[in-house]
Amino acid sequence: MALDLSIHTTHTVDAFSVYTYAVAVGRSPEAKAALDRAVAAVDRELAADLELTSMFDQTKQAFVLENGQWHMHGATIARELPEAHAFAADLYARMPEAESAMERRGPANSLKDEDREIVERWEGDAREAQRRLRADLVRPEPSLLRRFLARLLGWSAPS
Repeated sequence: MALDLSIHTTHTVDAFSVYTYAVAVGRSPEAKAALDRAVAAVDRELAADLELTSMFDQTKQAFVLENGQWHMHGATIARELPEAHAFAADLYARMPEAESAMERRGPANSLKDEDREIVERWEGDAREAQRRLRADLVRPEPSLLRRFLARLLGWSAPS
């Protein structure tokens, strides 16, 4: 007996047979592709921003950090990866503070320790945001039961 076990349908196996449901559990292929594109775009943007902060470390010249991809894809990430989105949203909200810290100068074009710490903290958090986005993208979705209970009881549904 050959079974057609497509990855786009949901199957339940019991002692007697396999039941196939037309509705898949989890993300649709279109939603997965959109999420892949969103995470890749934000990841590239953060990589470019990290390159700019690295150049700042070397030259002490201020740079304007990029945030356009976040504005384009943030809603997709918020819908599909809420925990990674919350961390990245905080990072992007602190971007003007990091840019201002790069612009402030003391005597002889020196940088205050507080400003250096702001920029370095932003850099570290940008690396962590990249790590979280990548990890959450490949983490399997919670089961249907776990998501139902989470919604019913107001919990977050960890993977």
